Amino acid sequence: MGTDISFRRPDGKPAAGYLANAANRGAPGIVVIQEWWGLQGQIKGLCDRLAAIGFNALAPDLYAGAVVPYHDSDQANQRMAALDFIDVIEQTVRGAAGVFLRDGKKVAVAGFCLGGAVAIIAAAKIPELSAAVAFYGIPPESVVKPADIAIPLQCHFANQDDWCTPALVDRLENGLKAAGKTYELYRYDASHAFMNEERPGVHDQRAAEQAWQRTGLFLRSHLFDEV
Repeated sequence: MGTDISFRRPDGKPAAGYLANAANRGAPGIVVIQEWWGLQGQIKGLCDRLAAIGFNALAPDLYAGAVVPYHDSDQANQRMAALDFIDVIEQTVRGAAGVFLRDGKKVAVAGFCLGGAVAIIAAAKIPELSAAVAFYGIPPESVVKPADIAIPLQCHFANQDDWCTPALVDRLENGLKAAGKTYELYRYDASHAFMNEERPGVHDQRAAEQAWQRTGLFLRSHLFDEV
């Protein structure tokens, strides 16, 4: 189990989050980015699971303590729309990465839904990161183009998704391929948010387990000196 912590952004402002440490405190770090619901227990649980497989994991609280009930999509959309994504990435996410970087650890970012889009933007905007994993989130190309990605990227998408549609995923993959980027992209016969076991209407255990195994292998390959 992890704990709630506070940390400083590069601009000196305070931020908060949930930190789960691996048994080896010298382990690499993962910055885990929430869905549009806020820092739900499910995201904290993913941090705990990352710690159990050998990573220190910190999920910054992008909504400053607000957590949206799963049934309230309207409020979640309003919360997401109110975010200054560039500030979130260049300050809050970068500050979270700094918690690990100051100790000389390699750091990756992993995000889900809203957080998946943030992870892809971070892969272009935060040079200190070593890898990124994005689950069912794609930022507008006006913010980040596939050619802007600067670090190895792994993506997981659902075939039944009306936000990250198969056509948008195709466009992302074609752009990554054309730009010669180092990437892995997987598609699952599942619905958006299939990793979230707190939402039985969309959770897909088989897809989630397969994606989790792939994520662990990818992170180990880019964050550990020996695999």
